[in-house]
Amino acid sequence: MVPVTKVTQVSTEAAKEDIKLEFPSEKYPETSQHIKEAIAAGHSNTCTIDRAGADHNRDLSLKGVPTRKGKDRDEWPMAMCSEGGEGADIKYISPKDNRGAGSWVGHKLDEYGDGT
Repeated sequence: MVPVTKVTQVSTEAAKEDIKLEFPSEKYPETSQHIKEAIAAGHSNTCTIDRAGADHNRDLSLKGVPTRKGKDRDEWPMAMCSEGGEGADIKYISPKDNRGAGSWVGHKLDEYGDGT
């Protein structure tokens, strides 16, 4: 059995249901750990998709957080979530883990539109 960590959920008002995304913590352990820590610290466990606002949210969340050689700045809530942006939790993690996790999430949420 593959261990998973439920890290976020998205919902659609039209369907009146919650959709839970089970994140593969064994595949992306640094991202998973960051998400768990951020949620435990009080950040949202909900992601309302807002792809159009992602660049703006990323600018806000990473403002004043310097880059580090060999590390990515991971954000929770993610920039693609309306809950992201200013005040998001930032953690330095390996680029491989961060970018792999981002790609995985993007593919899983691809079928859902903004506002979901």
